[in-house]
Amino acid sequence: MNEFSSSEFPRTLVGGISLPRLIIGSNWFLGASHTSLAKDKLIKSLMDRKHIEDILAVFLKAGVDAILRPPSFNPTLNEAIDGAEQRTGRKLIRIITPGFEVTPGKMSEFDAERAVEQCKADKATFCLPHQMVTDALLDRRDAVIRDIEVYTKLIRKYGMIPGLSTHLPESITFTDAHGYDIETYLQIYNAAGFMMPIEADWEMKIIRQAKKPVICIKPMAAGRLLPPVGLAYVWSTIRKQDMVAVGTMTPDEAQECIDLSLSFINQQVPDIELQKTRSKLILEK
Repeated sequence: MNEFSSSEFPRTLVGGISLPRLIIGSNWFLGASHTSLAKDKLIKSLMDRKHIEDILAVFLKAGVDAILRPPSFNPTLNEAIDGAEQRTGRKLIRIITPGFEVTPGKMSEFDAERAVEQCKADKATFCLPHQMVTDALLDRRDAVIRDIEVYTKLIRKYGMIPGLSTHLPESITFTDAHGYDIETYLQIYNAAGFMMPIEADWEMKIIRQAKKPVICIKPMAAGRLLPPVGLAYVWSTIRKQDMVAVGTMTPDEAQECIDLSLSFINQQVPDIELQKTRSKLILEK
């Protein structure tokens, strides 16, 4: 049964590929809470195939048809993706972030190729070497990303589009200065400055001046910001070609992020039902 609606979330072009401006994050599917080991264990205990599939189906039915994820190592996530695609009749565009060793003497070139080859096997359209790769290669002294062209050529060899997953703003400025074969950047950006190496206003400037579209990750600072606060800040300060990746734990959270994002993109104050507590009863009288 095809449950996909005719509505389409706003889109942008990256390397000639149409992507929704909202991207599905996978940290909350895989148990990466950035909070505590206990929280990680709680997430993993909740995320069975059906639960993840239900979340993905909400996104797909809203036209949010791209997922940001690591290479295949979690059978539950793979099965959920397959199930959501079958349920909605729509394919997910995979943006995959492989990690591999780059220290000389600790790996052969084949190790990197094996990681990239796995991304191709996982049906990736975009291959963005993970922060553990990108930021290890970044050389502030010479303002270069060492050997990055070796890996971008490898990605192209396997028919995927290269990008960079990074936590450092220099990755954007160095790539733009040297014209590396990169079509998009993955960059941490949130109003709390969570996990960001520079102030939010500086990051805002870097993103707005980037020559290629930027995917902003952790907009809600891994749960430290309320969704209306985190999403309002990011959507109001990025460009029309940029994207936002969000992780959610339930189908309702997915729908909430979609609705909030649409409101902020259209410069509207969202009309959403607020949470109820006893301390707020007097505000409704």
